[in-house]
Amino acid sequence: MKIQNSIPRVSVSGWFVFALVALLLSGCERAGSQPPNGMPPPEVSVVTIEPKNIPATFEYTGQTAGSREVEVRARVTGILLKRNYSEGGTVTQGQSLFTIDPALYNAAFKRSEADLGAVQARFQQSHREVLRLKPLFKAKAISQKEYDDAVSNEAIAAADVKAARARVTEARLNLEYTQVESPISGIAGRGLRSEGNYVTGPDVLLTTVTQIDPMYVLFGISDEERLKLHRESEAGRLILPKDGNFDVNVKLAEGGLYPKSGKMNFTGVRVSGTTGTSEARAELPNPNGLLRPGTFVRVILGGAQRPNAILVPQRAVLEGPQGKFVYIVNAENKAEARPVQLGDWQDDDWIITAGVNAGDKVIVDGVMKIGPGAPVRIADPNSAKAPPGKPGDKPPASKPATK
Repeated sequence: MKIQNSIPRVSVSGWFVFALVALLLSGCERAGSQPPNGMPPPEVSVVTIEPKNIPATFEYTGQTAGSREVEVRARVTGILLKRNYSEGGTVTQGQSLFTIDPALYNAAFKRSEADLGAVQARFQQSHREVLRLKPLFKAKAISQKEYDDAVSNEAIAAADVKAARARVTEARLNLEYTQVESPISGIAGRGLRSEGNYVTGPDVLLTTVTQIDPMYVLFGISDEERLKLHRESEAGRLILPKDGNFDVNVKLAEGGLYPKSGKMNFTGVRVSGTTGTSEARAELPNPNGLLRPGTFVRVILGGAQRPNAILVPQRAVLEGPQGKFVYIVNAENKAEARPVQLGDWQDDDWIITAGVNAGDKVIVDGVMKIGPGAPVRIADPNSAKAPPGKPGDKPPASKPATK
């Protein structure tokens, strides 16, 4: 009787598959650690980190406002006779904008002048009486009471003269107030009361005048942004202008930059409970009236500086499961993934606050061809500047696009 072997018999084809799998497993390494089939390492472009001082700008949404905006109201009551300005036109300080019927105030002024003349005459009479009685009193020809009464009458008459003069001044002012004048120079608004209306003094708003040169720009700085700037300044990563005297430029609604620059001249202390921002204000010259009150603009604050800032092109910054990172070429000419912390944008670059140091070679182009630990070859930076070939030469093959 034959005893069969318990080990299963394997066919030739089965042994071949087994050997092939074992060969593949033994040759597998970490992804990207070695180019296959002895091919040269992929070529990448790098930038060498060189910290430098760069200007820092901050942008906010703002709204223009006149540097002075006043309400024009009458100081006296009466019938509005005439509007003396062109609505929407330029007016100067002291220019008459409205005329209120002056007849009653003119009569009151003349009456006060007449009253002043009467009390002045009484004062002169009492003064002469004192002069007449004074020598008689010294000669004891009259009593003490008679002389004292004359002196008192003179003092009362003098007081009456002062009161009458005050009434004359008041009447003159009321007469002058019938000409409602502009308190400032600027652009006058539309008239809110027409001729023939009864004006009850300061209770009625007649129009407004706005000074637009210089022009104010109001904007808000969030409390979070303020704290961030404070922390960066304390850490030495940001140098702010002295006393917060930022340079200010304005970007208009159509995208163009306003040609005149100004200065920031006010920062509020109180933070709004509604918006979470503190109010700030800038002043800009507006000689041609291009800026109009109420326009929404973008406010750009300049004058700050970031010392020894590290800049990396935006396309070099990648994102993985652990966050933002860049590839650098280490001393072994291999790609090393380096986690980074990002700051603000600067044109086409990211400002790196942590993770990259001076002298590091950050891979900019070719990152899609590599992985962590992959050998790389740094491209010659002068190769792109080679002179073009002669006419008739075969054009070079186009390179695949890389991120």
